[in-house]
Amino acid sequence: MTLREIRHFHLFCGLGGGARGFNAANPRVGNLSGRFRCLGGIDVDPAAIRDFSRLAGVPGTVMDLFDRDQYRDFHGTEPPADWREATPDDIRRAAGGEHPHIVFLSAPCKGFSGLLAESRSRTAKYQALNRLTLRGVWLMLEAFADSPPGLIVFENVPRIAVRGRHLLDQIGGLLRQYGYAVAETTHDCGKIGGLAQSRKRFLLVARHVETVPPFLYEPEKKRLAAVGTVLERMPLPGDPAGGAMHRLPALAWKTWVRLAFVEAGSDWRSLNRLAVVDGVLRDYLIVPEARSGAGGVVVDPRFSGHEYQQYGVLRWEESCGAVSGQSAPGGGAYSVADPRSVGSTFRNKYVVTPWAAASGTVIAGSTTGQGAFAVADPRAFKRETGDAWYGGGHYGVIDWQQPSGAVSAAANCDNGRWSVADPRLPEANDRRVCVIRALDGTWHRPFTTLELAALQSLVDPEETLELDGLSDQAWRERIGNAVPPDAARAIADVMGTTLLLAWSGETFVLSNVPIWVRPVAVALSVAGTA
Repeated sequence: MTLREIRHFHLFCGLGGGARGFNAANPRVGNLSGRFRCLGGIDVDPAAIRDFSRLAGVPGTVMDLFDRDQYRDFHGTEPPADWREATPDDIRRAAGGEHPHIVFLSAPCKGFSGLLAESRSRTAKYQALNRLTLRGVWLMLEAFADSPPGLIVFENVPRIAVRGRHLLDQIGGLLRQYGYAVAETTHDCGKIGGLAQSRKRFLLVARHVETVPPFLYEPEKKRLAAVGTVLERMPLPGDPAGGAMHRLPALAWKTWVRLAFVEAGSDWRSLNRLAVVDGVLRDYLIVPEARSGAGGVVVDPRFSGHEYQQYGVLRWEESCGAVSGQSAPGGGAYSVADPRSVGSTFRNKYVVTPWAAASGTVIAGSTTGQGAFAVADPRAFKRETGDAWYGGGHYGVIDWQQPSGAVSAAANCDNGRWSVADPRLPEANDRRVCVIRALDGTWHRPFTTLELAALQSLVDPEETLELDGLSDQAWRERIGNAVPPDAARAIADVMGTTLLLAWSGETFVLSNVPIWVRPVAVALSVAGTA
C-alpha cells in the first residue's frame, strides 16, 4: 500500500470541527491510501482558534479578514491604529508556507441565515459580513495562485443561495478565472455523517480542471440516528462525570412549565389544546412530588377547579412565542412569545424531540426556542441501584411541613434533598433548574452543552469536553457554528478519493455500495467551461 499525503487548510475555521473530520478521513484507491494532514486554519475569534489548535492538532491563526470598509460597516467604527488588512502573504504564512490540496471555507452565515430577519440582513453590518465570503475566496486564490488547490469546498447555510445570490455569482466567476470548474449543491450533514440531527447545508465545490480530471465516486448511504442512541451513552445532566459542560441551564420557571406540556415530537402549538379558564389551566396543575431519589414536581391531571389560583404560573393564553436565533435561554425574544406566529418565519418553537427521533439542527442559538434544544428523556424517572443519582436525593423535594436533613457545605438542588415543596411556587420569570415529570412520564428538558457537542459529533458520548472559556453561551455558539466532524470526514473521503484517482491516472472507479451523496459526487465530476 502506497501512502499519499493530502494537505488541507481552513478559512473561517471556527473551533475546528471540519479540520478534525478531515484529519480522520482515510480514502483508498487500489494500492493508494490517503492520509490527511492539516496545515492550519484562520478565524477572527481567539477562543475558537484555541479550540481549533486542540481539536485539529495544529496551531491556528487569529486573523481578521475584513477589508477596511467592511470593518467600518460591521463594527460601526474605524479600526484601531495597529489594525491592518490581511494579505495573501498572511494566508500563506498561516498555512506554514505550504500549499494545500484542499481548502475548506465555512464563512460566517449569520447574514444569510433565516434566523435573522430580512430587514436586519440588509443592514450595512450584515452586508459587510456577507461580503467577507467573496473576500475570503479571493485572498485564498491569490495566496496559492502558483500552486492552486485541487479542490475547494465552500460551505454555508442553504439560504445563501437566495440572500447571497449576487455574491455566489461573483465567487463562481472568480473561481472560473483561476481555472476551476464550479458547481453548487446541498447536502444534509446528518445523512452524510450518520448523525442524530438533520443539518441541511449549502455546498459549492470547485475542481481545478488542469490538475484534477473529472471523476465520479459514490460512497455509502447513511441514515439519521435517534437522539436517544447518543444521549443514552451519556450520564444524566448534572452528573460530575459529564464535566462542566454537562449542566442544565437555569431557565425561567414558565419555560420549564411550557416544556412539560409540549407533547414529545411536537412544538409549542400543542399548547393550544390546553383548556384555559380565566388565565388558569382547567384540567392540570403543577404539584410537588417526593419520591425516593428523584424528587421534583409533576403534572397532575386529577385537578379540576380554581381554588389553587395563587400558584399563578399557568397563564397559557399568552405564553407561546417566537425566539430569535441568537438569544440565550430566558433572554431576547422570549418576552414576545406569540402563538399567532404559526406559518411565519418562526416555526417549530419549543420543540421537544422524542428519544427515538433525530434532533433538529444544532445551531449557535440552540436554546429553548429553536433548533435542537430539548429531548423527552425517559431515563430521568427510572433510577436503579448503582445509578449515580440513585438514593442520593438529587433534585429531592422536602414537604413544606417536614424538617430538612443536615445542611452540608456542598448543599445544592442537584446533589441531594435541598429543595422544598413551597406553596409559593416560583414567579413566571424566576430562573432555576427544575425537574417536571410530564404526562408522558418523561422529563422534558433542554439539551446540555455537552449533549449538543455530542450531537455535532465533536465529542464521543462517553467522553467529556471543555472548550475554551467559562461561558455556556459562547460554547453553544461555537458548537452550533461548527462543521460536524463526522460529516466533514465523509466529504473528505469523497474529495480524497477524487485526488487519489487523479494522481493514479485512473479515469473511472466502480463502487459496489449504494449511491450516497450524489449531488456532491456529481459536483466533483462537473466539466470545465470554456
